[in-house]
Amino acid sequence: MSETSHEHGAETVTEEMHDGSWSVNLETPEYAGDADRVVEDAVRAVEHTRPGFHVNLVTHGDTGHPETYLYDAIDEAFGDTVSHEFVEQCGCGGYVTRVHRNE
Repeated sequence: MSETSHEHGAETVTEEMHDGSWSVNLETPEYAGDADRVVEDAVRAVEHTRPGFHVNLVTHGDTGHPETYLYDAIDEAFGDTVSHEFVEQCGCGGYVTRVHRNE
C-alpha cells in the first residue's frame, strides 16, 4: 500500500494550515456511511492546504466511491482553484482521492 494509507501518516482534520502535501483520515468509524460528514471535513481539509500542494482524502469504504458524493461537492466549493483525481481503493475498502490546490 502506498503512503496514502491511513496506516502511513494520515492525520485528522485540524485548523492548522499545511505547508506541504498531506493526507487526512476520513475513514474512521464515525465517517462510515456519513457522506455529509465526509464532505464537510474534506472541504475543511482542502481549505487548510496551501496552494501548490495537495491533500489525500482517505475515505471510508462504507460511504461508497467518492465520485458519487465527493467530487461534485469539491467542485462546488472550490471551482477552478482545485483539481482532483482518484488515486486508489485501499485494501481495507476505503478510497483515496487527491485534491490539488491550484491557487
